[in-house]
Amino acid sequence: MPRILTVGAAQMGPVARDESRASVVQRMIALLEQAHAKGCGLVVYPELALTTFFPRWYMQDPAEIDAFFEAEMPGPETRPLFEAAARYSIGFHLGYAELAEQPGQGLRRFNTAILVDGRGEVVGKYRKVHLPGHAEYEPQRPFQHLEKRYFEVGDLGFPVFRAFDGVMGMCICNDRRWPETYRVMGLRGVELVMLGYNTPLVNGAAHEPGHLRMFHNHLSMQAGAYQNGIWVVGVAKAGIEEGVEHIAGSCIVAPTGEIVAQARTSGDELIAYDCDLDAGRYIRDTTFNFAKHRRIEHYTLITERTGEIPPP
Repeated sequence: MPRILTVGAAQMGPVARDESRASVVQRMIALLEQAHAKGCGLVVYPELALTTFFPRWYMQDPAEIDAFFEAEMPGPETRPLFEAAARYSIGFHLGYAELAEQPGQGLRRFNTAILVDGRGEVVGKYRKVHLPGHAEYEPQRPFQHLEKRYFEVGDLGFPVFRAFDGVMGMCICNDRRWPETYRVMGLRGVELVMLGYNTPLVNGAAHEPGHLRMFHNHLSMQAGAYQNGIWVVGVAKAGIEEGVEHIAGSCIVAPTGEIVAQARTSGDELIAYDCDLDAGRYIRDTTFNFAKHRRIEHYTLITERTGEIPPP
């Protein structure tokens, strides 16, 4: 029997700084209802879906910062989304800022994503590993990108989860640019990777033509999909948010590396595709048969060195 999972990519338009969680959740439920009408079994929402992309501002007041974080999931404001998903028997992937109380470590802050099944139960969690940007205010930038200030590096690695009759994985935004992200999950048998992103059209650290932002966005996901024989579902929070334009381009990428569905707008939009979870099997059995062809004795530098060191 083919394992067909109809996946919805729930792109979201801008979220204003003063927009309430309740308002955002209602927008997400509206997308969920569209997904139900299309027969989706899984919906993927963006990174930091519940709030504006707050790392664009330099803040020092802990209370002001923590207002963007979730201390529990679901909480009073997000529970309606979980209830709606259970009502429709649709699972979902959700990105949010997590305030985690850990014994002996106090409060910790992560850029997090969770996987929720069709009963409304959390079945997987991931915390962003590749944090971009900087930790202190940089006046030369047109806007800040302070993820290194507000988040810790994720401490869960790149786990995968058996759910939706397949093997599911997650990553977040900048993670998609790093081949190690997909390969670690690929070595764990992942079949579908979900990720959300908030990507400004302007590179605040260097000059880069705007068209390259979308090109690199798709290139990294298509390469990750093909080189591991997996589905990749990338979902944006897009449009002009608090004066900063974010790219759209939400897409569903097949294991062949082909984009099979793509958003047409930069606002709230639901795209869907029937993903055959066995479609990448031939790639994983032939060209990228890891057990036959990988030569790990020649890859040790990958884990021994972080920075570039040219030969003398």
